[in-house]
This record gives sequence, structure tokens and C-alpha cells, in this order.
Amino acid sequence: MKKWQKIMSLALGICLSASLLAGCGQEQAASSGGQKTLVIGDTTFNSSNEESDVNPHNAYSGWACIRYGIGETLVKYSDDMAVEPWLAVKWENVDELTWRFTLRDGVAFSNGRKLDAAAVKECFEHLIANNKRAEQDLKIDSMEAEGQELTIKTKEPKPALLNYLGDPYGCIVDVQAGFEGGMAIGTGPYIAEDMKTDDHLTLKKNEHYWGGSPKLDKITIRTITDGNTLSSALQAGEVQAAYGLAYESYPLFRNDKYVISQIATSRCFFGKMNFDPDSVCADPAVRRAVSMGIDKESFVAKLLDGNGFPAAGVFPAGPAYGGDKVKSEVYDPEGAKKVLEEAGWLDTDGDGIREKAGRKLVVKWLTYPSRQELPLLAEAAQASLKDIGMEVDINCTADNNQAVKDVKGWDIYAMANVQAPTGDPEYWFTVFATSDATKNQGKYRSEALDSLEAQLSREFDPAKRARLALAMQQVILDDHAFVFCSFLKMSMIAKANVKNYTSHPCDYYQVTADLDVE
Repeated sequence: MKKWQKIMSLALGICLSASLLAGCGQEQAASSGGQKTLVIGDTTFNSSNEESDVNPHNAYSGWACIRYGIGETLVKYSDDMAVEPWLAVKWENVDELTWRFTLRDGVAFSNGRKLDAAAVKECFEHLIANNKRAEQDLKIDSMEAEGQELTIKTKEPKPALLNYLGDPYGCIVDVQAGFEGGMAIGTGPYIAEDMKTDDHLTLKKNEHYWGGSPKLDKITIRTITDGNTLSSALQAGEVQAAYGLAYESYPLFRNDKYVISQIATSRCFFGKMNFDPDSVCADPAVRRAVSMGIDKESFVAKLLDGNGFPAAGVFPAGPAYGGDKVKSEVYDPEGAKKVLEEAGWLDTDGDGIREKAGRKLVVKWLTYPSRQELPLLAEAAQASLKDIGMEVDINCTADNNQAVKDVKGWDIYAMANVQAPTGDPEYWFTVFATSDATKNQGKYRSEALDSLEAQLSREFDPAKRARLALAMQQVILDDHAFVFCSFLKMSMIAKANVKNYTSHPCDYYQVTADLDVE
């Protein structure tokens, strides 16, 4: 009943949202001048998600660059996450340290400059100088450019180099054109024309796109971080397509007026534990109890409305390194209570919250609102963990990127992340879990994990890489360093007359030359 009350409130909210948004929609229609235009509402194109602009060398802004058809990478991923040619038509692994790429002929940046190996070399040099994650992933030692042939030498063997080059930070952009205002000149079907962080991005068609003429003349990406507002805007026609809608609003769009494109992905809701000595999660018993005290099945069934799958390990079931092949904690509230009691966490004053050495068992839970179900996960965890004697203090803030830097201010940081966006398992560990991982804000340290990563980083055999990835998952699961809650079905919703607005497992390629409005 509560769920349907929410849906009804969303429907009634159209009246208010439509009146607020109507001016913008009328202006868009009036300025179209017979051109084909499209407005996409997106909850995730914002600074909270480290997508403050479309410069792929800035934090995670490459996701916006590639999603919105501005930039393209040397390789791309198929729907089964296999590496395929894109701006590079072929490549050769000459030896453990040397890769040779042949670029596609007839490609130019949207400003007319020819795409050649020299331009790609310039781009990668700027990338590794400005993006720590890329520098760490790629380990480029030197590059040679000759015509359409680029040779890359790495500092050490990089078996996953191809996979990393398809990451959004690998979008090939014209460095000579600069990045004024966070803009970038790419080779894609659309050109970034105007942008205001946390508000909008305006795109125009690239008349000289190598992959054929784009179907649309103009696209506007509107940042709408509130799910109810985005739902109302789509129903009112103020946006014609949407990304990031709350699952609870989906019943409103299951009719012949809309098309829902949905696919299973490796995007995961998970929490990272804080290993700072002052954090309650520094206690292994607390970490284990948290892992046993979250009801993942209920969260997926009730709050995700079935639009996901309970998680066990880092990765979803299926691949050779899938989470179905590791051992993890299951929901066991009685077992969690026993773990806490044996560790000395007892409720001596009878208020329902355990304490130890005069300290209440209060877990500071940090998360953010732009992924619509993360606040719901926080509330679900708050309820189930209370049953085992933990108080959960929720801080749901769009300022999460700053808040997570204060290691005294949180115990669990719950976030959403595509776990295998390159089709290879190494990515996740070097971003989140190894000692020098770029997003290991909780300061987790494991010599066993670092040792396995050292092997994985040099192993070319896919079967051996999968075995190493399974062993690495088991290390962090045994340490209860992270709690993996659910994997998501990724969905994009559009009016029925919008064509080729399609979800992909890697969560890229949203705007293509084939995107159309009939």
C-alpha cells in the first residue's frame, strides 16, 4: 500500500512539476526551428558523481564524454563485454611490454583536425599527466606515433591494457583544442556546445561524423537529481527520455506511451568499511555482523521492485570470476548477534543498542541521493541492523566526495559502482581495494590482496586471471572489508517515438548517431 501511495504522489506531482518546467519545454520547442531535437533528463550528470564536465581527463567526467556521444575510445565493448575495434581497427601485442595499434582512416575530430597517431599520443600524454587512475592503470612508459600507427610501451606487463583503453577516460580528444570550461573536442557524433555544471549540457550534431550522419540536430542533457521531479518531467513531456529514474516509478511508464530499455549490469550497491582505528568498523566483529545483518533479498524484492539481484561477491554471477563462485556471509541476524556478544558488544542498559567499554555501537553511514535507491538501502540497513543492536546514523549528502575524505566522519560509505566496466576484473581492485587504490578511502590494507594483485597485473592467461580474481574476492570477503548488497538491472526510459535509446552492460554509449525521434 505504501508503495502505491508513493506512485500516486508521483503522478499527482506532475501538476506542480509541469508548471515549473513548462517554460523550459516551450522554449525548447519554439527554438527547434524544424530541427530534430531531444531532451534527456539524467540524475547522474553532476559533480556529486565526479562528472562536473565532459573533459575525460577530469576525475570521472569521461563517463559523460562517452555517454553523450562526444568522445570515442580506441576499443569498445560488445553486449557480452568483449573488446571490439572502434577508433583502432586492429592491434598487436608485440611482446609483454609493447602494443601496436592501427587507427581507423577517415576519422577527424569535430573541429576538423585529422585523427592520427600523433593526436592520440598527445591525448594519452595529457591523460596520464592529469588523471591518477589512468596513470596507475595504463603504466605507459613511452609512445611512438607514425601516421596511423601508434606503439605503446608499458613500464611493466599490462595484460588488461586493451580493456583499460576502453574506459571512458580513454576517450580520444584533441588536446591542442584545450579544455576551456570543462569542454572537450572528440570524434563522436555530437559536439558539446554549452554546459553548466549540475544543470545542463547542450549538444549539436557533428556534421562530419565518420560513422554517418547523426539523426538529431540538437540534444539537451538536463541534470535532474530528484527522482520524483524527473519522473514528472518525463510524464509531462518536458524531457523525452530519462536515465536514473527511481524503480518505484517504473509502473507509471509500463504502457504503450513509453519504451523501457533494460539490461543486467555489474553496477553494484555496496558499502566500504572504514579501517581507521577510531571507527567502530575497525573491529572485525562489527564488520562481520554488518555483513550478516543486511537483508539483501528483501532489499532487492521490495525496494528495488525486483530490478536487481542480491550480491555475494564483487562481481555478478556468470563470468569465470563471478561472485557465485565465492563464499560470503548470508543474512543471519541471530548469528550476527552471537558474533557481537562474543566480541563484548552487549546491551547493558536495555535501550536496544549495544555498547562496549562505554561506547555505543553507532555506525555512521555515508551515502548520496543521486542514485535513487541508495537512500532506501541506507534506511533498510538502518532497520535490519537495529534488530541486532546497532544504531545506524545516516548522512545522505550530495557533498559525499568531500565527506568521505574525513575518515572520522563515517564508518560505512555506501555507493553505486559498475564493478567490471572494462570487461576485466582487475579494474575494481585497483580502484577500491589494494593498498594504493585510488578510492580506498577507508585505508583497507591486505598483504595477501596486494600480492595477488601483483600476480594478476602480469598474468596474460584469462583462466589464470579469473582464478586470481576469485582468490582476491575471497580475501576481502573473509576480511569483511566490503559488504556487497545488490547488482542492478540498468534501465533507460523514453517516449515511444524515441528510437535507439538503448542500455548497455558497460553503461556507456547512451547517445549514438542512430538515436532518433520520429
